[in-house]
Amino acid sequence: MANEDRRRNFENRNYCDNILTMNKIEIYTDGSCLGNPGPGGWGVIILDGDSLSGGEPETTNNRMEMTAIIKALEWVRKNAEAERSKDTTTDTPKEKHDTLIMSSNLNNCKITIYSDSNLIIQTLNQSWKRKANLDLWAQIDKLRAWLNISWVWVKAHNTNKNNNKVDKLAFNAARKFKKPRNL
Repeated sequence: MANEDRRRNFENRNYCDNILTMNKIEIYTDGSCLGNPGPGGWGVIILDGDSLSGGEPETTNNRMEMTAIIKALEWVRKNAEAERSKDTTTDTPKEKHDTLIMSSNLNNCKITIYSDSNLIIQTLNQSWKRKANLDLWAQIDKLRAWLNISWVWVKAHNTNKNNNKVDKLAFNAARKFKKPRNL
């Protein structure tokens, strides 16, 4: 993906060796926008795992916050699927069974997603009415289906080191889309 920076450091850790046997995954997400609307970026930090980031040239802060959550959930599902490492070109009973095991194990994994977007966290936890970005809400709903997720709000620009790291990741991604000023 051209607009996404991915840093992988799988070599000296066991965190992602088998996502299906893990009991918990903790993820920090954030979005940033330079102007609202304006160039924006999103960031994701999977604790003891990957860092993901990307952005768009013209967007809003809420869209970037939501995109970060979508990218985090895609990472979870992609890595769970990769762990299956089975040939899915045939439709044998064993492969159907393996898919069910993968889904079951992923459902048993406790996922905690931290965000400094109170709007998003309250909408997910308290069923606040969705008024905008319905396309992104639909993606989030599809990706979170059948997952055991806790949605946790963290105060922005405060003492939470992981939230500060993901904020910087999102901000730096947004800066890549900022157009230089003509003097």
